[in-house]
Amino acid sequence: MKDLFDRFYQNKGPLGKWAEHAEGYFVFPKLEGPISNRMFFMGKEVITWSVNDYLGLANHPEVRKVDSEAAAEYGSAYPMGARMMSGHTHLHEQLERELAEFVNKESAYLLNFGYQGILSTVDTLVGKDDVIVYDVDSHACIVDGVRLHLGKRFTYKHNDVESLEKNLQRAQRVAEQTGGGMLVISEGVFGMRGEQGKLKEITALKSKYKFRFLVDDAHGFGTLGKNGAGSGVEQGVQDDIDVYFATFAKSMASTGAFIGADKEIIDYLRYNMRSQMFAKSLQMQLVKGALKRLDMLRNQPNFKAKLWENVNALQNGLKAKGFDIGNTQSCVTPVYLKGSIPEAMTLVKDLRENYGIFCSIVVYPVIPKGMILLRLIPTASHTIEDVNETLEAFASIREKLENGTYKKISNHITAEVKSNHLT
Repeated sequence: MKDLFDRFYQNKGPLGKWAEHAEGYFVFPKLEGPISNRMFFMGKEVITWSVNDYLGLANHPEVRKVDSEAAAEYGSAYPMGARMMSGHTHLHEQLERELAEFVNKESAYLLNFGYQGILSTVDTLVGKDDVIVYDVDSHACIVDGVRLHLGKRFTYKHNDVESLEKNLQRAQRVAEQTGGGMLVISEGVFGMRGEQGKLKEITALKSKYKFRFLVDDAHGFGTLGKNGAGSGVEQGVQDDIDVYFATFAKSMASTGAFIGADKEIIDYLRYNMRSQMFAKSLQMQLVKGALKRLDMLRNQPNFKAKLWENVNALQNGLKAKGFDIGNTQSCVTPVYLKGSIPEAMTLVKDLRENYGIFCSIVVYPVIPKGMILLRLIPTASHTIEDVNETLEAFASIREKLENGTYKKISNHITAEVKSNHLT
């Protein structure tokens, strides 16, 4: 019998093995200063492409004013207790009504967190006899929700409708044996690659297969559709999405989330979703702040318009310079390059320290070995000057990657990691 912790010392995992070289810089970095297009990293100003403040609301004066007033009025504790017991207020109800109307759903349920919220939604929607079919590239929060499921589950190839249908046929055979139902899960926008989910094509399959459809629209809410009502509205299929989920953590620049669905479905979730039934209610300052942000989404389309002006400038500029940005259909802007993890670390360090550009880096195991993904998130706060500086910087770092400059610099990192593994 082994000590439970033995493996922690012997194998730190695919990312953990790089911790000595990465922590504090590539992972767990400290971005400082007000959330904006330019922030500070290690004392230097950098153009910041890693913050999901899509609409630039985080430090908008109107938003800060409401947040401050709510904090002064209610503090950070009120209301105390779970909604079912003592944490329910008329403002929670008002926010739910307005959110439901905004995303064209009959009813809505307010959640404390996005990750916890979608995980618990998946868990509550299915029983042991039901079958889940979900996109293989689903976010970790969906995967964790599926892991709680005691019944069968199948993945389909990313955004591959033919693969989905094959797995629906498999799921249908299982459901016919167990007497259960089927739940299909997709994202509205896949946050790593920026592709929209094939929502229109998926909902079309409802005429052939009896399933319910859950969409996680964390990146689509606020950025796609009329006034930012989401990817379902963008694709004209919002009515065919049975359970619509979105978070406040991105376009709303806050904390919290919500589910939209038919009233009977929401009522069931309200009385059965354990993470909400037994959790403290969302604080009033966040509720009032969310009401203000939602009002701005509805009535001030200039934020979304400015966002897309910057998105188009950045993405078109990258394509004009010959960069591979994949099949993004959203604000999320991936830039695909070829190189090792040490080369990626060297490249990003150069970007940050010598070019003043801060963006997220994604490597194996999230994407295949030998690939580097630089993920840029344009916001309404960015300027065309930011875009142009970034385009020039990217052209320069690509040249260094291709001519072997980064490989030479990174060789010592590779040697150190190998040495650590041997010892």
